[in-house]
Amino acid sequence: MVSLGGLARKIFGSANDRRVKGTRPRVEQINALEDEMRALSDEQLRGRTAEFKQQLADGATLDQILVPAFATVREAARRALGMRPFDVQLIGGMVLHEGSIAEMRTGEGKTLVATLPVYLNALEGKGVHVVTVNDYLATRDSGWMGRVYGFLGLTTGVIVHGLSDEQRKAAYACDITYATNNELGFDYLRDNMKYDRAQMVQRGHHYAIVDEVDSILVDEARTPLIISGPLEDRSEMYNTVDRFMLQLNPEDYEVDEKQRTTIFTEVGTEKLENLLTEAGHLKGESLYDVENVAIVHHVNNALKAHKLFQRDRDYIVRNGEIVIIDEFTGRMMPGRRYSEGLHQALEAKEHVAIQPENQTLASITFQNYFRMYNKLAGMTGTANTEAEEFGNIYNLNVVEIPTNLPVKRIDEDDEVYRTVEEKYRAITKEIREAHARGQPVLVGTVSIEKSELWADRLRKDGFTDFQVLNARHHESEAQIVAQAGKPGAITIATNMAGRGTDIQLGGNADMRIAEELGDMPAGPEREAKEAAIKADVQALKEKALAAGGLYVLATERHESRRIDNQLRGRSGRQGDPGRSKFFLSLQDDLMRIFGSDRMDGMLQKLGLKEDEAIIHPWINKALEKAQKKVEARNFDIRKNLLKFDDVQNDQRKVVFEQRLELMDAETVSDTVAEMRQEVIDDMVTKHIPETAYAEQWDVKGLREAVQTNLNLDLPVEEWAAEEGIDEEAIRERITAAADKAAADRADRFGPDVMAYVEKTIVLQTLDHLWREHLVNLDHLRSVVGFRGYAQRDPLQEYKQEGFELFQAMLGNLRQAVTAQLMRVELVREAAEAPPPQVPDMFGHHIDGTTGQDDFGEGAGTVTLAQEVAVSAEDRNPNDPTTWGRVGRNEPCPCGSGKKFKHCHGAFV
Repeated sequence: MVSLGGLARKIFGSANDRRVKGTRPRVEQINALEDEMRALSDEQLRGRTAEFKQQLADGATLDQILVPAFATVREAARRALGMRPFDVQLIGGMVLHEGSIAEMRTGEGKTLVATLPVYLNALEGKGVHVVTVNDYLATRDSGWMGRVYGFLGLTTGVIVHGLSDEQRKAAYACDITYATNNELGFDYLRDNMKYDRAQMVQRGHHYAIVDEVDSILVDEARTPLIISGPLEDRSEMYNTVDRFMLQLNPEDYEVDEKQRTTIFTEVGTEKLENLLTEAGHLKGESLYDVENVAIVHHVNNALKAHKLFQRDRDYIVRNGEIVIIDEFTGRMMPGRRYSEGLHQALEAKEHVAIQPENQTLASITFQNYFRMYNKLAGMTGTANTEAEEFGNIYNLNVVEIPTNLPVKRIDEDDEVYRTVEEKYRAITKEIREAHARGQPVLVGTVSIEKSELWADRLRKDGFTDFQVLNARHHESEAQIVAQAGKPGAITIATNMAGRGTDIQLGGNADMRIAEELGDMPAGPEREAKEAAIKADVQALKEKALAAGGLYVLATERHESRRIDNQLRGRSGRQGDPGRSKFFLSLQDDLMRIFGSDRMDGMLQKLGLKEDEAIIHPWINKALEKAQKKVEARNFDIRKNLLKFDDVQNDQRKVVFEQRLELMDAETVSDTVAEMRQEVIDDMVTKHIPETAYAEQWDVKGLREAVQTNLNLDLPVEEWAAEEGIDEEAIRERITAAADKAAADRADRFGPDVMAYVEKTIVLQTLDHLWREHLVNLDHLRSVVGFRGYAQRDPLQEYKQEGFELFQAMLGNLRQAVTAQLMRVELVREAAEAPPPQVPDMFGHHIDGTTGQDDFGEGAGTVTLAQEVAVSAEDRNPNDPTTWGRVGRNEPCPCGSGKKFKHCHGAFV
């Protein structure tokens, strides 16, 4: 019986079929222009770019010039690369131009497809970004496809790790820029820490095409991008809180060894509040007031360090350092540190030197970064299983593009064995048989560890000629993948390794030529050798085809159907034959998690003998259901991350937009005057409440506040004693005195210097408070989950308290800027110094599956300090350019006797 939906699809086709069908008329129009394009000279074809730009300037839309532009790119690709885009590639290009995801099978030429919409959208002159998963692909694709853009008169840039700001700015200024997702995100964050518009490298977010869109916008989007820098010394706070831990009794706290958590009881909380109040560290009455979120973080870490972590079990003290002990292996892990201030709490506990912790300077999720683009598109071989996520989060539709040639790959049902050992034996036997008949085999594994375990297994079983590919070095990955289609080749790979490079049967002739002939000069000898390599590759291809094409042999299922589909998709490119099969055991992670115990008992009762497998389509369906559950859980994790980051993102937008306005303004004197007036209003309102009698006024407190915030010693008590005076008159007198003091200072410095000083202080103060605010939000996020025990929604609590913290930050900004500007004194040289440089920073992106930092130790340095340390003898007190990097607490090299941060460091 056919459902109504199924019947409608049979008659009208699916929504996907109708969308693809809708592009056919334009494909025919492009094909009709082919002869006309071929008749043009190279110069005439290049001249089409200027014609298209003029049409756009005259009011034409991109859609109106799509057909001739695509026809132009197709001909340019044929001339520059010797590659003519197929009709299905034109369809893929149209889908990308519309701002959707083009799902195209492996080997269908996605890299070439991107040139069509990239060229069309680059004609607007606003910059187009092509996003890749690693530096190797960004460099390879920009050089390869850049030949097409260069042929048509457009410029191409590439952003990879290690470039200077000048190089980055030049690359972003190009018509087309290839870059990795991490570099784009870091550049955006760093730009919003600069002090001058001219220092910024990006020029907007107009249109981006994300290659391997599922990897970047789904897999890597589980965790945010973070830029961190060293915090100021907080060792005194750690030591103070540590001393309090020694005064706790067992009734003051609870420890859960199983969950590895500690918590203060009501009695303990009250005791701590009293201790902190006496030490002058508590703001307000309660430890859990929003202003004390950082202190809560300190005391929770200290409690963990004392009551949960044991010396010589969890860590040892060696050479004055805390060294972590791996709980599984019992080995020391020098160089590794606990995060979030826990390591510092242990250092305070053991009375060793407290190392500074890193502070989050800026962070953003990939979801919120890529949603900034006016138009976003993506391409991959596998997106349909995540279509709901792409639609919900990025407003991207997934369109399946038909293959150029029918797929001949045979996808066999899974073979399920009772034990891992039986599965190993079956796979080894299968590899041996395929190798004997000359069939190339790709052995898919779910992790780096499993790929290395399989390599050891094959060596023990007598295999010597195989390659291991596990995402360690992208360039060698490409070499291995390119030759994995040779007859009899055995390649062990992680499921994600080598994306972006096709496995061609017989091997990749171009890569062999580059590798074997190297820098051999052009000439008859090279041509002969190139021809011999191509002939050899063709002969090898025939052998591989005769053996059945590439055999994808998967050693277990991944938790995501999409990753499994990617692995299958390695085989059967461009109409080649191929085969894929998954080998499973009831001891695999996925099978174990989803009730393999009952299945094991059932199989034994049915009499399944050793080394026998169960093979049935129902097994496949049951596994797909299990995978769907895991996918749904991971989607919820990403949605939850995004919900919390949206709170920070709203605040981030306000701060970053405010910074841009401040940088672009000729002068910020009006803003500064408004801040000063608001500070005065707050002071007067606080000390002279509207409905209070004169004898209830806190006149002494107001005078002290004026002294602190405005650096003015005003006779407030005398004013208050005058007959009939009200709070408005006092406010006006304070305002007049403050305005006069500010005007006098501006006259002394001159308008240009004052404008520079005001802008610098506002920006630096905003940045400092924003970083502190990010730390507070991190601390709030780490504890807000406990509100769920009180039947309160943690997200709503986070929104509310995050907003209160943000409002408090803005109040602190007004107060700090006003106080600093009312005290500022500077020497002329400081005003003529270049704009301040951003601090040393380190980039982090934690891999959502492995928990490892993508950038490793120190590799994530996003910007290197422009200055180096200089000895005191080599510094000229009158020439700041000779000072190099100066520590914040060092004496200022100018000889004033003040600390650097209170002298020249206030403006640098």
